[in-house]
Amino acid sequence: MKGLVVLVTLACFASAQHQALIDYLERRLLAIEDRISLWHEQTTRYASELRELKQQMVSQLESLDKEKEALRLNLDSVGTRVDRVERELDYLETQNGAQPCVDVDDKLIEQQVTLVKEKQKTKYLKLTDCSDMISNIKAMKILKRVGGPKGMWTKDTSKASGKVYIFNGTAEDTIYEFATVQDFTRSTGMSLSTNLKLPSAWKGTGHVVHNNHVYYISQAEEISVVKYDMGTNSVTDSAVFPVQDHVPVYSLTPETLMDLAVDEEGLWAIYATKQNERHISLAKMDAKSLDIEQMWDTNCPRENAEAAFVICGTLYVVYNTKQPGRSRLQCVFDVNDMVTNEDAPLVYFPKRYGSHSSLKYNPQEQLLYAWDDGYQILYKLLMKKKLEI
Repeated sequence: MKGLVVLVTLACFASAQHQALIDYLERRLLAIEDRISLWHEQTTRYASELRELKQQMVSQLESLDKEKEALRLNLDSVGTRVDRVERELDYLETQNGAQPCVDVDDKLIEQQVTLVKEKQKTKYLKLTDCSDMISNIKAMKILKRVGGPKGMWTKDTSKASGKVYIFNGTAEDTIYEFATVQDFTRSTGMSLSTNLKLPSAWKGTGHVVHNNHVYYISQAEEISVVKYDMGTNSVTDSAVFPVQDHVPVYSLTPETLMDLAVDEEGLWAIYATKQNERHISLAKMDAKSLDIEQMWDTNCPRENAEAAFVICGTLYVVYNTKQPGRSRLQCVFDVNDMVTNEDAPLVYFPKRYGSHSSLKYNPQEQLLYAWDDGYQILYKLLMKKKLEI
């Protein structure tokens, strides 16, 4: 009987423990369900907020796209107006003359009077009846970009030759010859060229190719003009330029101590000395013997000059600024006294990349071969007669 009571008691105790465990588990499950429900509500709310944020972002992006398009249209309109203003300024610049580039003081006047008297004694004898002068720049063509920022390129100025010659840099001994302009434009770098190695290094950018000869400036102890025959690959003549104390002829192109030029009259040398340091000088040379035929001190300043060339016995000096801007042809000197600064038009070059390191005139084509920050450019000139000024 006692054993039965014990069993009943144990059974009751086990049942109570089992019920307590079941109650505990039910409470834990309810707590978990409450947390899951809370997480579900929070997730739903976050998802809703994210959808609203996405809609706001999409709306703002659409608004920014519209504003961007409106801004682009406004910029295009402004660019069009700027181009129109520049064209109008170009027109006005070509129509309105500028003050001549002459520093007028008593000393300069005395020098000019002395120079005029000397010219009257030794009149320059023209070799041709050429009387053309620049009226304006008709067109510009950019061929390609090859080489360094400074250099010179040209054709043979004495004949209708198709060959192109590249002087890359300001101190080298190798010229790159291309058979045609087409070969030059389609060449990768200098790959289609023939290398012509000179017997000595050239200095600056003041060289020319004339009558199958290269005339280049060499500097050892003194400034020399070297005449190199490309047919025989030999130096046919050289001459020390008979002037002491050379200074760079252009202040914006200091590597060029002397600049050679060819026009309808023949070979010219553009230079500067310490004796006449503020202004550019000009000399007529014999292309065969390299003798100096006549020399002139011009009224064209060296300051802010970047390049020059000669056409029909008239020196044209091109100026710029130290921070490269638009080049302008602002000073002329005519050895026959037919053109003055007051009469010559002020010509602005089209917009370019930097500053001209060389400008070479070809009288056969009436083109300027320009080197501008590594770009090879052709300028087509519009000419008129000097007597029509």
